[in-house]
Order: sequence, then structure tokens, then C-alpha cells
Amino acid sequence: MKKLLLTGVMMVFLSIGKAQEVKIPAASLKSKIEQMVGLTDIELEYSRPNKKGRVIFGGLVPYNEIWRTGANENTTIKLGDDVEINGKTLPKGKYAIYTIPNIDKWEIIFYSDSDNWGTPKEWNEAKVALRTIVPVQNLPASVETFIIGINNLSDNSGHLQLAWDQTLIDLKFNVPTQKIANASIEGILANPKADANAYYASANYYLQSGGDMKKALNWINRAIDLKQGDSPYWFYRTKSLIQAKLGNIKEAIESAEKSLDGAIKVGNKEYIKINTDAIKEWKKVL
Repeated sequence: MKKLLLTGVMMVFLSIGKAQEVKIPAASLKSKIEQMVGLTDIELEYSRPNKKGRVIFGGLVPYNEIWRTGANENTTIKLGDDVEINGKTLPKGKYAIYTIPNIDKWEIIFYSDSDNWGTPKEWNEAKVALRTIVPVQNLPASVETFIIGINNLSDNSGHLQLAWDQTLIDLKFNVPTQKIANASIEGILANPKADANAYYASANYYLQSGGDMKKALNWINRAIDLKQGDSPYWFYRTKSLIQAKLGNIKEAIESAEKSLDGAIKVGNKEYIKINTDAIKEWKKVL
């Protein structure tokens, strides 16, 4: 009986404690970003302080001192592949991002120990994976809440951007998209059972990325052969563009006409137009 009574009393106290829990917003809210750049996964986690009418850089954040680049625990970046920054390689992995702000330039530091609250108690230069200098850009309007983003994306690069108050820091980085894509293509096409779509995707990637057009032509021809006479009109569109890049204009027109016929059959207005326009332009060259 006493054991039951004691258990009941404990449950009441736990219930009261839970009911009295105060919920208030953090002074600096956490943010998480997951972004693919080319074929590379990147994750950012950081806390976002507000300006609140304060002088930020040169005030709240002193010049020429290491800053945690946000608030609270480390601002971190996790890279799925090695990336290149200003000619230096930053290996894949997770890093704390520290910065040293100054009036006209910032130093950005990627630090391999990412479990600190703020800056490390003891700085270890051996844990610095990469340092680089970035010029300061002035913004026309003030940014109230500190923000980090991954912007200006392409297949092969992105920009890590930090903005607060009227300051913008823009750091370009390159990702190994072509290396990853080429390895994937070689692996897939080495399989005798590779299908038409694999050959088409490989040819189209080489077309878009400026790869070897002779290889691309071989692959698109293989894709068409594997379709056994029932090739989608977009296959022939890609073939026509590859042939045009190789300077084979007559053959490009023939492929574009096949693509046009297929597009007309299904009523695809976009492909009807782009093929019609291409044929018209290429005929001027002949």
C-alpha cells in the first residue's frame, strides 16, 4: 500500500513539473539547411542572432578576433565530398566555421573540432583544415537576422554567403561533379546490360557539360539502337545537338527532322518549336 502511495505521489510531482514547464523562444533561433550542389550533399547548422539596433561588426562582434560565426554552439558545415576553395582542397567531413572579421576583409576558418560552445577554450592550429580570405561587400539595406546560405548554384560550384547588418561575405567553392559523374557513367556503361536510358543520360550530360562529343555521339547512337526503332523524339533532339557541335550540320538537320516528326505525333509544342527553329537556323549554314 505504501509503495502504491509513494508511486502515486511521484507521478503527481512529475505531472506538475511537466505542466509548469515554461516555453519561450530562444534569443537566437537555430537553423538547418540541406543543399545539394551538383552531386555533393552539404548541410549547415547554426544559430541566428538579431541586430536589435546594435552596432554589429566592430561593436558586438569585435574586429580582428575569432568569432563563432553566429550564436551558441558551433556553426557547422558537413560536406559529402571534397570541395575546392581558392585552389585549396577541403576534405569531406564536418567542420566548425570560425571567422575573423575586419573592415575590408574576413578570414574564414574551417576547424575540424565542431563540438564546442562558441570558440574553443584552447585553439589548436593543427585542427584548422583550411583558411581563406574573403573581401567584404556592403549591402544597401540592413539585414536584421544573421543568415548563412548556399546560393548561386551551378553543376560545379556554389557560394557560401554570410549576411548581417550591411555586410555580405561571399565565398565560392567548387564541387567534383564531373569526377563523380564520369565515374558513374564508366561504371554503368561497363555493364553489358546498360539500357537505352543510361546511354541517353550519359550522352546528354556530356552535351550539357562540354564533354567529348564523339563519345556522346556513340552513346546516343547506342541508346537509339537499344530502343529498336522506337526512339523517343528527345533522343533525336539530343543527337541533333551533338552532331551540330561536331560540325555535322546536314546530319544534325536529319536528326532534328526525326525529332520534329515524333513531337508532332504527340503534340509536344515545345519540341515542335525548338526543332523547327533549329532546322531553320542550320539550313542557313549549308
